[in-house]
Amino acid sequence: MRSFTGAEHVHSLRRDLTGIALFVGVIWLVFFIDRFLPLENFGLIPRSLKGLAGVITLPFLHANLGHIMGNTIPLVALLCLLAGSRANSIDIVVLISVLAGVLLWLFGRDAIHIGASVLVFGLIGFLVCAGFFEKRLLSALIAIGVAVVYGSTLLSGVIPFQRGVSWEGHLLGAVAGGAIAYYIAGDLARGTGPGTRI
Repeated sequence: MRSFTGAEHVHSLRRDLTGIALFVGVIWLVFFIDRFLPLENFGLIPRSLKGLAGVITLPFLHANLGHIMGNTIPLVALLCLLAGSRANSIDIVVLISVLAGVLLWLFGRDAIHIGASVLVFGLIGFLVCAGFFEKRLLSALIAIGVAVVYGSTLLSGVIPFQRGVSWEGHLLGAVAGGAIAYYIAGDLARGTGPGTRI
């Protein structure tokens, strides 16, 4: 695993475009397979041993075409912003996904939670908070852009008790993203040494 140091935070969009395409491609492949097999049963079910697998599978499962289409465009845009601003983007995506999934498993409603929107909100939370915590020009500019484009989505997505919407997944995703941003900003503030390894 890599340490989070200032030297590593370089433009990596070109290198990571293939990874983004593969990740989104797998999400769509799972969606098509789900038309024939009941893969949604592997979604996240809070406080259930059976639903614990959903911590990993959550971003790959979607209810219908509208659901996956609504998540794909912001997910690609946010992943590109993340990859374009730092070299450790894969680590960040994994950390946000796992932390958000664990939080949702602990505190979510008793339902099957599916969809990449938890990761989308986690990326929004990360990018906005990273701009605030790191006090770097690039991070700040990205934070402003994300806040302008996705600010209303963030606010509307976490309104409690929306029917058919995992609003707590959105909220906890944003919390996870903010927490990871805070952790990484603290690591950067400690200098360019080995830092905290994850």
